[in-house]
Amino acid sequence: MSFDILAIGGAHIDRRGRLFGDTKPGSSNPGQWFEEAGGGVFNAACNLSRLGHRVRLVAPRGGDPAGQTVADAAERAGLDDCPVVFLDCATPSYTAILERDGNLVIALADMALYDMFSARRLRARSTRDSLDIARHVLCDANLAGPTITALAEETTKRGIGLSAIAISPAKVLRLREALPRIDHLFLNVAEAESLTGKTAARPEDWPAILRLAGLRGGSVTSGGRIAIAFDETSAAAIEPAPVTQIADVTGAGDAFAAGFLRARLAGDDLCDALRQATAAAAITLASPHATEENLTPQRLETQLALVPRARFLP
Repeated sequence: MSFDILAIGGAHIDRRGRLFGDTKPGSSNPGQWFEEAGGGVFNAACNLSRLGHRVRLVAPRGGDPAGQTVADAAERAGLDDCPVVFLDCATPSYTAILERDGNLVIALADMALYDMFSARRLRARSTRDSLDIARHVLCDANLAGPTITALAEETTKRGIGLSAIAISPAKVLRLREALPRIDHLFLNVAEAESLTGKTAARPEDWPAILRLAGLRGGSVTSGGRIAIAFDETSAAAIEPAPVTQIADVTGAGDAFAAGFLRARLAGDDLCDALRQATAAAAITLASPHATEENLTPQRLETQLALVPRARFLP
């Protein structure tokens, strides 16, 4: 059996506290706690599976109840789950405090376990077999830099496409050595600035800046403002319609990645891919979950009717 996507990277516990009122730093704030399985690659993989793709997940986790929570969520989403379990370790976690409107106040990432998924783990028989039957690989920067570089070398050797999710301004630096071998990197503006050490005077300048950094293709989002995507031969932009009700920003970027990959795997151009990415992100923004459990191809098509046209850049 082959897989459309082999997802390798973060699959952990997301804990999010939502404040009921205005944020008051340095004091106790009334709110509500929420917990679910998450992680960049995990979220994108769940979305791709719900959109009809066959997805295998390879992710490190601990031999604890949190690891079982991730496994149960992967099964519900229809993923083929092939974890790398470290029995005496705790499953990684991401703990965030969100404002009443869903925007992030502060977060803590307890992710040391991912460093134990070293490059040599890619040489394990099960991982090699997974790479042999994958059409495309998606990773994230939760993995250590040498592991990402080794993965990029393996995909290049096999002639498989590789996409990556930047995760954060700090973690995106782990992708530097692999940039020439990455087909598409999903970033936001802060991550693009961290990676390149530059600030774009206009969003339309990002393709040239990132190409100079060695990247063949990527996308740069900026919240609800203009998003840019480019490959080796072209670039495109979209200005999303305002999202009036945001339940939670968590997972929106991962949904953007899933929508974009869905379109590109179907052979769609950059403009169509940007529209599908924007639609998937909008659906997730309206959900209290990091992935919308009721996401379907039909719901994505319905949301597309609300997404403006994208344009190719000169």
